[in-house]
Amino acid sequence: MQQGVRIIELFRKEREYLEKSVLVRGWVRTKRESKAGISFIEVNDGSCLRNLQIIAEHRGSGYQEVLEKLTTGCSIGVEGKVVASPGKGQSIELHAAKIEVYGWADPATYPLQKKRHSFEFLRQIAHLRARTNTMGAVTRVRNRLSYAIHQFFQERGFHYIQTPIITASDCEGAGDIFRVTTLDPTRISSAESEAIYQQDFFGRPTYLTVSGQLQAEIYALSLGQVYTFGPTFRAENSNTSRHLAEFWMVEPEAAFCDLQDNLQLAESFIKAIIGACLDESAEDIDFFTRFVQPALRANLEHIVNSSFETITYTQAIDLLKKSTENFTFPVEWGNDLQAEHERYLTEKVFRKPVSIIDFPRAIKPFYMRVNDDHKTVAAMDVLMPGIGEIIGGSQREERLEVLLEQMRLKGISTEDYRWYVELREFGTAPHSGFGLGFERLVQFTTGLGNIREAIPFPRTPGHADF
Repeated sequence: MQQGVRIIELFRKEREYLEKSVLVRGWVRTKRESKAGISFIEVNDGSCLRNLQIIAEHRGSGYQEVLEKLTTGCSIGVEGKVVASPGKGQSIELHAAKIEVYGWADPATYPLQKKRHSFEFLRQIAHLRARTNTMGAVTRVRNRLSYAIHQFFQERGFHYIQTPIITASDCEGAGDIFRVTTLDPTRISSAESEAIYQQDFFGRPTYLTVSGQLQAEIYALSLGQVYTFGPTFRAENSNTSRHLAEFWMVEPEAAFCDLQDNLQLAESFIKAIIGACLDESAEDIDFFTRFVQPALRANLEHIVNSSFETITYTQAIDLLKKSTENFTFPVEWGNDLQAEHERYLTEKVFRKPVSIIDFPRAIKPFYMRVNDDHKTVAAMDVLMPGIGEIIGGSQREERLEVLLEQMRLKGISTEDYRWYVELREFGTAPHSGFGLGFERLVQFTTGLGNIREAIPFPRTPGHADF
């Protein structure tokens, strides 16, 4: 097939392409007719937000019959000359010499006829919603953030590793996990016993991973600095604007790194990737600022230019208790912070990102390092205005005896996690890491109100299409 030119390249290199013949391929967004027998066709190929205007004359063109049937949604290839546009809103346009239709779209049934549709409607046609301006822009921002994440860690000497999607461990210990099995489900429900699972594919209970952290620790304690970036799963029955059953996590893990180092890494990380998106995805960010959240660009620039506030969990509880807010969830030392508490701290108290450290030992997982007070652990949550927690992490417990005590208190089997214990027996070292929910980052960077727009195919309770 003949080589075509992406629309973004035409706009980036306008002078280079002026008065030259090119081939452009894409999907028809709109078509309007003039009384002079000219069709104005807006074509988009997904490479950028802007459409390319095609000028197509009916008389003597050889494609008049095609023009008469051409409608929104059709995929076409257009050969023609790039010229300066006299019209407002575009700098160049393409004067068509040849038009080829690759696929027609019946206007009676094609669902994207209007310029604007509700997000709820678009979720019902997830196979077509990427053709809208909003979802196209989300996808490009998501792509740019992904690239920036790899760039950030690669430039700092982190090794990218791939941790298992199928695992025998529950990192968080919350129990909200999807089971993986080849057994007949009726056999499993009739008897929960080791004998049943010995007949399963892996010979033991296995699950979809909730985190790659524990496996990442293995490689951090060999290679020094590693990170994972992959899918994770939670079987939490939450139909909220902040939860997905399948989502992507970014999880760095670094040896010889304490909690303060971890905090600095997290702050640098967020600033770097949001800054890269502001620079490289300016058109899409401006689109979201115009149509989704008017203060978006200013808020993102504020994040990049702010120093994050750091407070202890105890200080956070004191601030919340002193407030006059009517919180739905009670504020007591020992309770986990809720989204309403997190947003109050970031949006009303400090008006910028906040890192909370030193959480109660009782509410955090077994692997977090116990502080000298024996009541708290060296945990950290990074909170963002408008969204709440975006990063959760900690310094890991590297002391063998303390880890064993933690496992006993949390009811964690030392036999099932023998390999994890041995990391503390053979050359243990201080190490830290964190996890960032990628879709929450996309949601924050685009200003979207629901996390289901931050991923191409959202998996939520009752919804697993495609």
